[in-house]
Amino acid sequence: MPAYFQTHLLLVLFVVQPIPTTPLTEDGMLGKNRKRVNPVVHTESPELDPISDAYRYCNLPNHTEHTREGHSLADYKLLFVQVMIRHGDRYPLYTIPQTKRPAIDCTLSPHRKPSHPLLASFISHMAQGGRGHWDASLGSLARVPNHSSCELGELTQTGVVQHLKNGELLRQAYLKHHKLLPPDWSSQQLWLETTAKSRTLQSGLALLYGFLPNFDWSKVTVWHQRSTMFCGTWCECPARSLFLDEEQRRQYRLRTSNAELEQTYVAMAKALGVATRTMRAANPIDALLCHFCHGLPFPCASPHAFPASEKGACLTLQHFAVIRQQQRDDERERKEAGIYRRFAVLAAHPFLNRTAVRMEKAAHGNSEPVFALASAHDITMAPVLSALGLEGAGFPRFAARLVFELWKSPDVKGKGTQGGVANAYIRVLYNGEDLTFETAFCRNHDRHSTQPLCPLGNFLSFVRKDMFSIVNATSYHQACHQNY
Repeated sequence: MPAYFQTHLLLVLFVVQPIPTTPLTEDGMLGKNRKRVNPVVHTESPELDPISDAYRYCNLPNHTEHTREGHSLADYKLLFVQVMIRHGDRYPLYTIPQTKRPAIDCTLSPHRKPSHPLLASFISHMAQGGRGHWDASLGSLARVPNHSSCELGELTQTGVVQHLKNGELLRQAYLKHHKLLPPDWSSQQLWLETTAKSRTLQSGLALLYGFLPNFDWSKVTVWHQRSTMFCGTWCECPARSLFLDEEQRRQYRLRTSNAELEQTYVAMAKALGVATRTMRAANPIDALLCHFCHGLPFPCASPHAFPASEKGACLTLQHFAVIRQQQRDDERERKEAGIYRRFAVLAAHPFLNRTAVRMEKAAHGNSEPVFALASAHDITMAPVLSALGLEGAGFPRFAARLVFELWKSPDVKGKGTQGGVANAYIRVLYNGEDLTFETAFCRNHDRHSTQPLCPLGNFLSFVRKDMFSIVNATSYHQACHQNY
């Protein structure tokens, strides 16, 4: 898929819907008695105003997070964990005409906020990265952000700290409580893949360091995913592009019919002394989000943009709020139209299928890998959420994490057998919240039965056949190539 299509889709769908969390213990972690707290049945959260919603999207690492990763019924064994993350906070990909770029330092300093107890040792450890094993296209990328004046799209210190924190949470859940990796873990037990963007590589390394502080570089191989969809050798899918084109036309119709949005773009362009079409093409929301998340004043017109007799103005919080609200309206209509869901099923299937294959192998005793990390983009994660039926989760915030856990029951009498996999169960968590029973493949499972977990067989059947019903097909190949 051409990169400009994906970027356009990203900017139109830039929205996050918060998911409520329920603290379980004082530190949010699992105690020795691993009695599972049944998932809360979530309803749509009360809609936040656009500004409060934007704070959620920033995901500033200044709060204590209570998570449900690693929670299980007593005596259940954790076999495998697949994690997908969105990269952390980054510098804008676009600039607003006739304004100064936001002044943000993209070097790392433990003495600058936000910081983290592991930040100093992380910086030192990344300097030893030459000992690791790298796909050829990744070896030349910087392992830490390193420009005193951020470059376009560069990960910030906030983004690094967000993922150090994510890694620390997962270390508590999976290593401290479940010993997922043994002390002498091997390179075959760990899988790390990323796109060839420094922000995804650096985010993945930050999470890995939070998860395994001072890890042995010689045991780490970093694999390159050439597509932002993480589709590997399964990227050829003509129907997917058709659905994306149709979705983009729907988005365009919604934007052009929004009178308040049009008036806002006209006002912003006038304030900066540029043509309205230039302002629209500059995707100002990307830069405005950066100013907002970093507590910087919104940009003002350059003094050279106007004749001496005229004076420019500044962009305002009201401008920002109108664009954010339009994105939220688009998110709502997107869900109702259903076109994006069809695109998402075809975009997400290769990643979900690889996850299903790994889980099935692990359930049958193949324990390599036991922890897999995919460091990706919002335009990677959004289709996966939609394909799973988790559209209410909203568009991924900075440093969002999606986790698939595989559990094995101690019961050997066949209870829970489905799809040829005995006593194996799956959990799906998003930003620490258990959403398993909101997924399309486990929404109808009786969680109050004698087995309150979701059978792995449900997920296997969904990925291999059921998910294609929305496009009137029974396989990925048929769905991609029908009518061709």
